Amino acid sequence: MMKTWWKEAVVYQVYWRSFFDTNGDGYGDLEGVIEKLDYIDELGVDVIWLNPCYESPDFDNGYDISDYNSVMEKAGNLETWERLLNEVHKRGMKLIMDLVVNHTSNQHPWFLESSSSKENPKRDYYIWKDPKNGKEPNNWRSYFAPSVWEYDEKTSQYYMHSFAVEQPDLNWENEEVRQEIYKMMRFWLDKGIDGFRLDVINLLAKLEGFPSVENPNDINYLGNNPGIHEYLHEMNREVLQHYDIMTVGEIPFVTPEDGLLYVGEDRQELHTLFHFEVADDMPTWDMTRFKEIQTRWYEGLKGKGTNSQFMNNHDHTRQVTRYGNDGEYRVESAKLLATMIHTLPGIPYVYQGEEIGMTGVHFESIDDYNDIAMRNKYKEEVDKGRDPQEVFESLLLLSRDNSRTPIQWDDTDQAGFTTGVPWIKVNPNYRDINVKQALADPDSVFYYYKKLISIRKENPVMIYGDYKDLSEKDESVYVYTRSYEGITWLVILNHSDEKHSFSLDKENDDAGKKLIIANYEDVTGEESIQRTVLRPHEARIYQI
Repeated sequence: MMKTWWKEAVVYQVYWRSFFDTNGDGYGDLEGVIEKLDYIDELGVDVIWLNPCYESPDFDNGYDISDYNSVMEKAGNLETWERLLNEVHKRGMKLIMDLVVNHTSNQHPWFLESSSSKENPKRDYYIWKDPKNGKEPNNWRSYFAPSVWEYDEKTSQYYMHSFAVEQPDLNWENEEVRQEIYKMMRFWLDKGIDGFRLDVINLLAKLEGFPSVENPNDINYLGNNPGIHEYLHEMNREVLQHYDIMTVGEIPFVTPEDGLLYVGEDRQELHTLFHFEVADDMPTWDMTRFKEIQTRWYEGLKGKGTNSQFMNNHDHTRQVTRYGNDGEYRVESAKLLATMIHTLPGIPYVYQGEEIGMTGVHFESIDDYNDIAMRNKYKEEVDKGRDPQEVFESLLLLSRDNSRTPIQWDDTDQAGFTTGVPWIKVNPNYRDINVKQALADPDSVFYYYKKLISIRKENPVMIYGDYKDLSEKDESVYVYTRSYEGITWLVILNHSDEKHSFSLDKENDDAGKKLIIANYEDVTGEESIQRTVLRPHEARIYQI
């Protein structure tokens, strides 16, 4: 397998609207990202992934783009963005942009033209269908609504939207659309960006004939359809291969076999992917299932393609709340999850605030939540006659707002995020969990992340090492090795609120072992690894 800079990178995700507000309007902005770049740089990461900041009506927090070549006013302007890129590069980091090309805003000039009449030259830029028996063209469900179809009175046809009504899907069968997208990609790449995170990129190709399906609630029919690899290969040939960049595709509904078709090094499509067998398909922690997923993806991509490791982002509840213990063992649990993400095979991603152990939220009312997916689902279920409080509580754990509350910079008003009223409420625990506190504590989650990232830079075994699970059936303890060029590291994790022990086979003895890092301060490296007693959420790495 070839060695490249992007395989060796650690990526930090900046959800800018919740990062830092410099003008008091309640929204984070690009100026705020510039102001806090030294903080990100101190962590030691290599790449910043910036969520969409293009011009947008902002129905879905920037994922509804009305102008691909400009910056929305909430974020700043193109001049500010260019300064941001320059300041990122000045610090030796790279910047990748979020590319949203499955759909646009319904305020995009293309859609305004497309919807103006059936004869408009841009009518075919989007997917329009006649009613079927006076109703929707098929029974497909969208991510955010009961149907992917929205009726347009003016032209007496339906348009398709895989997400919100305000986000009509582009028609990728139209070559003119594809060339417009490639032109836009070159616009940003020629400005010097270092790659793209490609939003729901496997949804571009639609099922031929748009047939109704047996189970519309299982929406995997929206992705991985015939034609998708032709589109991505063309995108690579026309644009991506001409730049030294990193590309990561957001690709739901895939197995390792499917994933390899997108990221195989002989495929000339994308570099790496986010699959969602954990973040989407495992609602709460399931150790044996997680191990099985890791082994299957490792074996499926080994020597052929590169995986990504993450358990939270702007769409998924903060990992220490969803998959760890955000109470008594918050610090230990946050460090254990970091140890796991940074030592499993693949590129590790750090979502802003994760590095100080920020937690999910539990606001009192649906009115406190901004997440369009949550609000639409709440309305849909209540309209069916379900008890509103029951519906509300059922949606809390997986609400996207769990990860979207502002970064907690200090213990002052609004967590130091803004001098105004924040666009979404600050997590009430900001007085105890904040950046100022973390930077003042040598044993904080922040400094543990910093050390892990530094260790990864200095030890290729963490990047290129073979992986072997030594604890398959254990429901609490996760033990595995990474091996590379004669060096073997042993990772021991107790993902549990209780003490647990684990015994190694005799070939892994204590001779010559060296402690690399541990999340309990009193671990010295003198203890035996033959039979290890682990405290709650304890993590250790040894070289053996």
